[in-house]
Amino acid sequence: MKRNCLLLLGILLSVTCLFAKVVVDYDHSVSFSKFHTYSWVGVTVQEALWNDRVMKAVDTQLAAKGWTKVASGGDASVSAVGSTRIMQTFETWYGGGFGGGWYHRGWWGGGGPGYVTVERTPVGTLHIDIFDSQSKKVIWHGDCSDTLTGNPEKNEKKLEKAVGDVFKKFPPPDKG
Repeated sequence: MKRNCLLLLGILLSVTCLFAKVVVDYDHSVSFSKFHTYSWVGVTVQEALWNDRVMKAVDTQLAAKGWTKVASGGDASVSAVGSTRIMQTFETWYGGGFGGGWYHRGWWGGGGPGYVTVERTPVGTLHIDIFDSQSKKVIWHGDCSDTLTGNPEKNEKKLEKAVGDVFKKFPPPDKG
């Protein structure tokens, strides 16, 4: 029974780590209805080929929300910063006893050697900030992160979906 619970817990933790994560926050005192145009402050990502992809994904979402991109002097200013890191997952298996598995010495006998595997998974994270151009204060912030593959086309689709998820409830409702 303990073995099955540990196995289930391990699977749940692994699956949770593999799905995209989205976090959004905003200044609750700001009326977003006064913003109609935006300009880019800049995009900074580790891989130069992704600058335009990130900008396009954000532009698509803001256009869908009725915002218009202008070269400079927009009501709001947008900045995006992206990074990639390697997430390591360790799994330990103990041999011996009744055919090996997820148990430790003393549970079901055996105490054979332990085996540790390390899985390295690349994870991309994108931070998007929207500023009030006049006051220069951050009025909205969104984060998204997801596991990456070795396939740039698949990663671009993940980027588009993640940015879409970030802007799902944008702009925030005005307090009335």
